[in-house]
Amino acid sequence: MTLNKLDAVRSYVDDNFDASVNRLIDWLKIPSVSTDSKFDEEVLRAANWMGEQLQALGFQIKLIETAGHPVLYAERASDDAGAPTALYYGHYDVQPGDPFELWETAPFEPVIKDSKYGKKLVARGAQDDKGQVMTFIEAFRAWIEVAGNLPCNVKIMLEGEEETGSPSLAGFLEANKELLKADVCVVCDTAMWDIDTPAITYSLRGLVDAEITITGPTRDLHSGMYGGAVVNPLHALSAIVADLHDKDGKIQIKDFYDGVPPLTQEERDELAALNHDDDGFFGEIGLSGPAGEPEFTALEKLWARPTCDVNGMWGGYIGEGHKTVIASEASLKLSCRLVGDQDPIAILKNIEAFFQERLPKDFTMKFTNHGFGHPAKLPIDSPFLKAAKAGLDYEFDNPTKLIGMGGSIPAVGQIKETLGLDSVMVGFGLSDDNIHSPNEKYELTCLQRGIRSHAAILAKLAEVK
Repeated sequence: MTLNKLDAVRSYVDDNFDASVNRLIDWLKIPSVSTDSKFDEEVLRAANWMGEQLQALGFQIKLIETAGHPVLYAERASDDAGAPTALYYGHYDVQPGDPFELWETAPFEPVIKDSKYGKKLVARGAQDDKGQVMTFIEAFRAWIEVAGNLPCNVKIMLEGEEETGSPSLAGFLEANKELLKADVCVVCDTAMWDIDTPAITYSLRGLVDAEITITGPTRDLHSGMYGGAVVNPLHALSAIVADLHDKDGKIQIKDFYDGVPPLTQEERDELAALNHDDDGFFGEIGLSGPAGEPEFTALEKLWARPTCDVNGMWGGYIGEGHKTVIASEASLKLSCRLVGDQDPIAILKNIEAFFQERLPKDFTMKFTNHGFGHPAKLPIDSPFLKAAKAGLDYEFDNPTKLIGMGGSIPAVGQIKETLGLDSVMVGFGLSDDNIHSPNEKYELTCLQRGIRSHAAILAKLAEVK
């Protein structure tokens, strides 16, 4: 019965699309910049604006306080008592508009402009994440207006601190486990493969960040008076860094690969079918091809294998001219991208031990943990992933691409860790949307097809029992 109503729902989306765009414009006018306290009232106003929209659609809403900006929670039950429950996650905060002088129009005065795809909406937050959130909000609106209710139970969680690293989210999830119970999480903060090809992001890498400083002599030394008779901290740190990988790029930290799942043949086939342009990808950055573990393709390394990288390294004199000094200390910043069931806490401990065990005699070390996030992966045989693919098939002629992401969305890992929920990540952004940059935009084609797609996905999720 649900699918019988889908055509009418999608027709409603098209007939009322201008109203959807105008609602998004109204939301984009609110400068909900979470990182700057002078915008705190605007952040709250953005949450309340969406709360009023959802309340008018018959959702029960709560604005739940956190240590920082509040989380907007909403729920609406389906008429089908046996229907699954989907928890939709997004964020209502945005990046600052700076640098303002590089915008063609003011960041919080949305405008519609011509684009190579038709029309685009230009404003801060147009894609990240207000436009993406509106794809599923307007899909809910269409279902309620046409069918009187939603085909499955829906809960919504919109946070106001994603652009500052979601510092309050872990505590919120822990304190509201019962409220947030669901069968699956749907996340909109991702991209399409291209304008005509939808994508489901099925894996994200986790992250650990650390800073390490090693100290040898008690002060900087004259290299003529002490050189050759003392261990140079910069040399010592460089030697330890050189030990991090073997000649094939395999990471040498103890137990580092514990929890790394083998790639299934189905996954490898899916990645190979993407026909990734290795020559173009590496040629754009002046390289002739991939490095690292030779038994894996470039995409497999980028999406399904862990990493360990030095992100910065310093010590001694780095000013203009020359100073013949042996520095007292040397420092680096290091990060690891994690996959599967790798344990960030265990890895941080083993990184610290790796460096500590290799310190020269008389040296000391300071180790600072700058945070971590768990990896997340949705099994490609998940019924919810299959439902999302089936929903996208209603809208697109091109088959849906299953893609990974080399980066991290901390909320997805936290949702898995605390709530036990897998996330289906379906977004409609494009790589040239300029998120976090001046002249951020969202193609109106992406907005409209995103709303239609989420309407169909909702119908297919209702079939998962």
